[in-house]
Amino acid sequence: MTSQSGKRSPVPRRTVLGTALGTATAAALPGTAHAEQPAQTARGDGTGPAAEGSRHPWTLHDTMTGDGAWERFLRDQDLLWARLPTLWYEGPFLGDGLLGSMIYQEPGTHQVRFTVQHGRVQDHRPEFGSGWGTCRLPVGHLTLEPAGTVTAVDWRLSLWNAELTGTVTTTAGTLTLAALIHDEVLAVRVTADGGEQVVWTFHPEEAVSPRRISEAPPPGYTPHPPWTTRTASDGTRQVLQSLTGGGQTATAYRHTGDDLLLSVGHSSPSGTAAEAASLRSVRRATSYAALRRRHTRWWHDFYRKSFVSFPDQRLQSFHWIQLYKVASASRANGPVMATSGPWLEPTPWPAVWWNLNVQLEYWLIHGFNHPELDSLATTLRQSQEQLMANVPAPYRSDSSGIGRSSDMFADRGVGEPGTGAETGDLTWALHNVWLSYRHSMDKSLLRDTVFPVLRRAVNYYLHFLTPGSDGRLHLPSTLSPEYPVVPPQDTNYDLALIRWGCRTLVESARLLGIDDELLPRWQEVLARLTPYPVDENGFMIGAGTPYAQSHRHYSHLLMVYPLYLVNWDQPASRDLIAKSVAHWHALTGAHRGYSYTGAASMYAMTGDGDTAITYLRKFFDPAGRFPCRANTHYTEAGPVIETPLSASQSLHDMFCQSWGGVIRVFPAVPSAWADVTLHNFRAQGAFLVSAVRRAGTTRFIRIRSLAGEPLALRHGLGGTLTVLLDDGTPARTRDLGEGTLAIDLPRGREVLVHSGSRPALVIAPVAVSEPGPAWGLP
Repeated sequence: MTSQSGKRSPVPRRTVLGTALGTATAAALPGTAHAEQPAQTARGDGTGPAAEGSRHPWTLHDTMTGDGAWERFLRDQDLLWARLPTLWYEGPFLGDGLLGSMIYQEPGTHQVRFTVQHGRVQDHRPEFGSGWGTCRLPVGHLTLEPAGTVTAVDWRLSLWNAELTGTVTTTAGTLTLAALIHDEVLAVRVTADGGEQVVWTFHPEEAVSPRRISEAPPPGYTPHPPWTTRTASDGTRQVLQSLTGGGQTATAYRHTGDDLLLSVGHSSPSGTAAEAASLRSVRRATSYAALRRRHTRWWHDFYRKSFVSFPDQRLQSFHWIQLYKVASASRANGPVMATSGPWLEPTPWPAVWWNLNVQLEYWLIHGFNHPELDSLATTLRQSQEQLMANVPAPYRSDSSGIGRSSDMFADRGVGEPGTGAETGDLTWALHNVWLSYRHSMDKSLLRDTVFPVLRRAVNYYLHFLTPGSDGRLHLPSTLSPEYPVVPPQDTNYDLALIRWGCRTLVESARLLGIDDELLPRWQEVLARLTPYPVDENGFMIGAGTPYAQSHRHYSHLLMVYPLYLVNWDQPASRDLIAKSVAHWHALTGAHRGYSYTGAASMYAMTGDGDTAITYLRKFFDPAGRFPCRANTHYTEAGPVIETPLSASQSLHDMFCQSWGGVIRVFPAVPSAWADVTLHNFRAQGAFLVSAVRRAGTTRFIRIRSLAGEPLALRHGLGGTLTVLLDDGTPARTRDLGEGTLAIDLPRGREVLVHSGSRPALVIAPVAVSEPGPAWGLP
């Protein structure tokens, strides 16, 4: 841990009761071994115990195994509404990674709006740019139209069931509703009591860019033709929207008894395939009850993959809502998340933004142990030809790139270094895919996506690096994303990405056994690339350009976070890091929500949890300029999904970090949080970490290896350590200093680390010491 001043307190050397690597002495504390118990079969997702046939003299007592325990815990995290939300960022939200709906008051009426939007619905005219020509397009919305005037609502968004339930009370009676989205079907069940009645209307919305709230269409832009309607033989209604650039969006819906079922299909270039797809989805659903059975089974399995609990009720609830949110917004087989996710509202940003937004959207899935949500890696793997076409023609034989914003197919050209263009965004996005590789150790991801795409992205830079009179390699003018000055040479944003890219290519070639012809060039760049420009205030924007005006992005600090090229484990770098982060936030006025989440993660890297939580709480301050909203969404000039998701990553960075080949358990827990439980937190190297902190002290750490990678653990434990494998034998260990232990842990095996006598090995929620109201409008 470090103090508020940033000084690191001395770390005492630990005594380890285990086997030093290469020696044969071992012992365990007397009287601490439990009776051996048969191990259960390991689960396919890596979250079960050790492989069948091994014997556990110790085992975790996981209280979060049954449906009842999960339902009780997640019920305390649910969002609640006691009054009708009037805005999208106040209301409940549903999604399945493709179809999305937000529920709030229809403006100017006493009706309830269910928005209907879909992550694949976009325009297909790249000649008009991502803001108009390849933007996400609106679909429509449903209205539930009570006979009376709404006087109250009592709603609960259940995280456990991913379902909205509750009542709408009116002057005429009561409507009781339940709603969910599964398999691209929005299902709503409504019953009426008293003098109320159930009336639904679907309102198609004009297929035009949501960007029109801020600017007029570009010259030559032709509106899409009007939608048409039809009714199928079984009574299913459809709204068909043909697109000028080719393709079709089709919305099918059917109201049968108490159930309304709706689905959206989108096809391109086909002008008819969406029609059949939307009909097929609605018919396959059959009823609310049938769909709900499949839906709840998926979500109940989903949550069990990891667990975290800490004593701040408001933030704990927020954290679990973000997991629900990202699973509602992204699945690996779907499109990369747009800046608004699948919940499209009027916005200047109806596309995918690649210079910060998309990167922040996906970080939290790793620790939460949900690689199945990674649509970013899927998109980059599938879009390799488009990424080649995005660079200017002279460079397409060996280079790839992407501009600031694009559609779901990554269609956006990138400018040339030397023209002030923003050129590093693809490389930064590939860092996310590298993180996916590191957390899974899936070599196919490294071989098929990271290495080939990163090789071409770095190649684009290599065309423009030139030696200076100092013998160093320099980069011509490029833009530090959105910093509002003339783009400098040697921009720190790009220098950090070039260094990370070349290091990763060298390492990847070694891991893949590739003798690449460019290996000497990558090594030369690492040896000769100009140092990061710095001044008396820390890292500059670029050569000759200080950080001199408030800026929301932390592009000039990527080498600190999230790349960790310059980090707190380097004593000589600590002063530079501290003054750079302090100066970034000293210049106020332009900061946004992710400015605070970014600072929180940087202070967590230093071990200063109290300063980290202070910055994170700025994002939740209702008096702030851009606070987290009532339903945990976030808005500036429009919906921006990445900031709340990055706040969850800031919490992860307080609980467990795994960079530089070291897993750090409880590295920056705020001093007010005496108790924390982590279970099956996924770390780099494909390790699952379980750990319990009580009364401000780590009680035990259990780590399971999914890939057999080298394990270095910064444990934070004092005194004599016991390090036992799952068969009761002492693990082979080596003290690396600074409270870090190397542990020989084979693939599929588990290790338990604790000090003193063996504590109770219990995984359970912690008691709330900081109560707080539910999210929503309770």
